[in-house]
Amino acid sequence: MSSSVTVTGEYNRPGGFCNRCHKVWVLKERQGVCRWCGKVATCQTKETSALRSFKSSRSTRPKQTETGGYDHLRGQWLTFYTIASKFSHKAKPDERDDLLHDIIITLADIERNNGYHPFTEAAMYRIASRAQALYWRKRYRIDNGLTCGDCSKAQRQKCKENWLFSACPKAVKLESLNKPVIDDEGNTTELGDLIADDRALDLDAWLDAGTFLLHCPDRLIAIAEKRRDGITLDETERQYLCRFRQREQQSLFSGVTFRPYSATNTVGASAMPANCG
Repeated sequence: MSSSVTVTGEYNRPGGFCNRCHKVWVLKERQGVCRWCGKVATCQTKETSALRSFKSSRSTRPKQTETGGYDHLRGQWLTFYTIASKFSHKAKPDERDDLLHDIIITLADIERNNGYHPFTEAAMYRIASRAQALYWRKRYRIDNGLTCGDCSKAQRQKCKENWLFSACPKAVKLESLNKPVIDDEGNTTELGDLIADDRALDLDAWLDAGTFLLHCPDRLIAIAEKRRDGITLDETERQYLCRFRQREQQSLFSGVTFRPYSATNTVGASAMPANCG
């Protein structure tokens, strides 16, 4: 309610507020164009403590939907969106938009392949249902490494009778690398620490190779260096290598470790590969 009392403010300005935007009145006259809202207004004074009323800043236009505004589509695209939105919530929360897009694109592709002839709404629901089934089939293969199509007919029948779809007996089991593993001695180790590294040095094999090279014949070391450098062996060297392999195989089967006679050359031992053959 406006009061007729005139209150003088700074610089002989009437103290009050704009009756339009309710901001501080800055004009010297009590009536004129407000500098805040740009409208013709009058200075309004109130005897109550609430000198200014606040308006809601909420826009009258509805907010855009979370799906990117597909509800503003027109024509056949709006129909595709309406049908797809009834199936998208059946996917995983972070993949619902992907399923929504897949269904819309699938319906558009089928309409184009059909010569843009309209097809019934029941057919659209059928297509959307199949797109949803294909999504879960792909999702199941990613999570388990296979689908029911990879199993035999008898196995599928068994799973259907016992309802083993949620616990597939042939599915790939995923384990956490932080899973604790307890050995025979009671020591606890994380699973990730037990995975072999191809680049790690096998100390036992390295020591065995070094011991073997110390007692390896000079001629065999020369043959190994030739094979390492890609040089073709002559007939005599091939026969020598063949006899050495046969002798080593016999010693392995008999459980006796072979010890060659010569132990004179250790210069080429560092260039000798672990496997002489």
